Amino acid sequence: MKRRALLAGAAAAGLAVTGLAQAAPAALVAQLEVQAAAWDRAILAKDRAAIEANMAEDFRQIDAHGNVETKASFVDGLLSPDLALDPYTVEDFEVRVYGDTALLSGRTRMTGHYQGQAFHTHYRYIDIYVRRKGVWKIVSVQISPVRD
Repeated sequence: MKRRALLAGAAAAGLAVTGLAQAAPAALVAQLEVQAAAWDRAILAKDRAAIEANMAEDFRQIDAHGNVETKASFVDGLLSPDLALDPYTVEDFEVRVYGDTALLSGRTRMTGHYQGQAFHTHYRYIDIYVRRKGVWKIVSVQISPVRD
């Protein structure tokens, strides 16, 4: 009897977990795609107001070396006159939504100049967005280098 109750509980839990993995509405996925693309454009344009408008105050980034950046340090780094980014595209882009949390991931190759030196990077990233009071904001970014 106890075993049957455990199995029934496990089956019910499995159904509950399956319910969490349902596909997000297409309109929400499209909204997040547009929001992410607008953020990329703002970064390229070095538009502080537009960059910050997409970010939560408690934003954190974990960079390719494991360093943690705050919203302020992340934005300051992007806006540094030492950094010039070339236009870039995102490949393998995917949006997964879990209630009020969305994971946006992809792969990109960035080129540009830092302190006058050309650079080329290739990395995978995950951007974590959270819906608070009906508004989606990015709360975290993590990047991992891809070796070519």
